[in-house]
Amino acid sequence: MSKILEIKDLQRNFSVGGEVVHALKGISFDIMTGEFVTIMGSSGSGKTTLLNILGCLDKPTSGEYFLDGTAINTKSRDELATLRNHKIGFVFQSYNLLPKTSALENVELPLLYNAEISSTERKKRATEALKAVNLSDRMSHTPTQLSGGQQQRVAIARALVNEPVMILADEATGNLDSRTSYEIMALMQDLNINHGKTIVFVTHEPDIATFSSRTIRLKDGQIQADIINQNRQNATDVLAALPSNNE
Repeated sequence: MSKILEIKDLQRNFSVGGEVVHALKGISFDIMTGEFVTIMGSSGSGKTTLLNILGCLDKPTSGEYFLDGTAINTKSRDELATLRNHKIGFVFQSYNLLPKTSALENVELPLLYNAEISSTERKKRATEALKAVNLSDRMSHTPTQLSGGQQQRVAIARALVNEPVMILADEATGNLDSRTSYEIMALMQDLNINHGKTIVFVTHEPDIATFSSRTIRLKDGQIQADIINQNRQNATDVLAALPSNNE
């Protein structure tokens, strides 16, 4: 397996009211193609800062970050935007969908920035992405006509449509009830296990982390633990075991 993500002695400092805050204090780890990694940590642990760097929304103060073999430290803001659009599929806690736009059009959005893709190809890819998340019967619906779980599936389809090297999810189950959260994790496991997608999932929920193959735990800007999940849970099995009246 090749390395999709490589971090070496990453540090990120911020100046706050004349003082320097050390948000990340020299962390190092790799993520291989096809891994499903959760990143955990309480408020102030540095996970949001790390997420912003992993997503090419910010650059480290020092250290190195390679995404699919590309060093992001040396890239300009425009180059980082291009990297984000081509290499990373984002899934957010709040879905970030356009409210008056159909599911299909929402999924097409990332492809609008790629001049090489025709409108026909754009629609075809968006349709396939929605089929992959089991929403082929909801393509013309707007977000207000969809449940929270369905909206998050649209967001996942949008993350997939550019065929990124990595899906980066930020608290993607944070606004969902337990049943819907497990449905989303079952979908994530399917994308990871059956379709080989590399997933980095930021969460503060320990039960969500049990569905990944590996957990990196941050505390005070440092890696507290980096463990392989020996007893990885199957989200489909967990769903099946829930009481049928538990909505």
